[in-house]
Amino acid sequence: MRVSKEELIAVLAQFNPWWRGEPIADLPDWQRAASRELNRWINHPPVHRAILLSGARQVGKTTLLQQQIDALLKQSVPAANILYATFDHPVLKLAGIEAVLEAWREREPRVDGSEYLFLDEAQFIRDWGTWVKHQIDFNKQRRIVFTGSAMPLVEADQESGVGRWHTIRLTTLSFYEYLQIKQLQLPALPPLKSLTELFDWTPPQFYRAQEIAVPYVGHFHEYLIRGGFPQTAQVESITQAQRLLREDIIDKALKRDMTALFGVRRILDLEHTFLYLCMHDGGLLNITDLSSNLEVKRPTAQHFIELLEACHLIYRLPPFGYGKDVLKGRFKIYLADAAIAPAVLLKGKSIIDDPAALGVATETAVFKHLFARYYSQNVRFTYWHGKKDREVDLVAEIGGQLIPFEVKYRAQHTGARELKGLIELCEQKKIGRGYVVTKSLDDFGLMTGLPQTGDTASQIMRLPAPLLCYWMGASELNQPEFND
Repeated sequence: MRVSKEELIAVLAQFNPWWRGEPIADLPDWQRAASRELNRWINHPPVHRAILLSGARQVGKTTLLQQQIDALLKQSVPAANILYATFDHPVLKLAGIEAVLEAWREREPRVDGSEYLFLDEAQFIRDWGTWVKHQIDFNKQRRIVFTGSAMPLVEADQESGVGRWHTIRLTTLSFYEYLQIKQLQLPALPPLKSLTELFDWTPPQFYRAQEIAVPYVGHFHEYLIRGGFPQTAQVESITQAQRLLREDIIDKALKRDMTALFGVRRILDLEHTFLYLCMHDGGLLNITDLSSNLEVKRPTAQHFIELLEACHLIYRLPPFGYGKDVLKGRFKIYLADAAIAPAVLLKGKSIIDDPAALGVATETAVFKHLFARYYSQNVRFTYWHGKKDREVDLVAEIGGQLIPFEVKYRAQHTGARELKGLIELCEQKKIGRGYVVTKSLDDFGLMTGLPQTGDTASQIMRLPAPLLCYWMGASELNQPEFND
């Protein structure tokens, strides 16, 4: 559809105040850990590629783009060479990318140097994959950053996108980022670059960390029910935060995005599927039971699951193994954020007094933190199922190295009797180190009295969940080579 150039320029001028010499309004001081990787790819890209910033609704993608634009302006990049455009705006969506670029250059003639294009909600650009491919192949002076629902973007044009863009995944806030945004004054925990450092700690170091971490526990529980979205972290009451999460984030993702991106018409069935997953967060997906309960056909239910994952509302973990073991096994489902289930199911703060629900929320948070910390290093996450229904919640695998995590978020101290699955996996796969995620701060340290078989004895570290999530979020800022 044809849009007048005057109207197009007027819209772009609103989104690009730096063209008028004005600063970006309401830019927060805090930055996501992903900003370091994004900044590196914008300023010193290892190869010439576009950058895809992917993530769920309201995780801060647009803010990240604006912060990068602000940084470029402070580096004296000419304002005329920086364009921001969001293609969920009806005028820009109707005009199309080429008309937007023409209007930009009519309003702001090019200055010598690189051009920087920041394109929000790029899935609404017609034939976006072909356009990005052409830009990367033939226009070396343009650096392109685009956002949107990453999975549909990648899957829709995967062949043309090979080698054309680098993907940066943006999860919901880590516990560390949450504390930074809240600007809470808490005693500083000892820095930890790698969890393996804990195996060299002395008893006084464990005792000292326990003492310092006491005020962190209450904030961790509030984080689990308030949510890891920047907006929900900053509103005053938890009730308001949960309403915002339910109505402004989840409802729009289900009802607007699913229709716009995938043409879903059976929104009620999709919503029921999501509610079912909220009630089974952290559990094995029984697609037959889901289909029967919701009265939908199995292929339809399977399609809905794939769409929810595509829009970053859930994660799916396959069972550990390869080939037939995976094909025959059931997926494990985690929600994108621990606060989603309490918000959607209208549970409010009640999960704090429900040990089972609190344990599920903690396991969801632990997985999200491990995923956010290591996804860029192509870590494969699975769960393990052994003999006599013994299981291990999470197994991180990279380069043949296995690192298991078992979540036991309960008041009782954790002993070998509760860890038969973890011990069996370590013995079977000759794993040197494993972790059990605990609740009590004094349930912290290297386990003793474990059964020893074979030539190599495994070491298992008990690690309280608030500390694990804090350190995973803090170490994400540094991103050293993979090390558990």
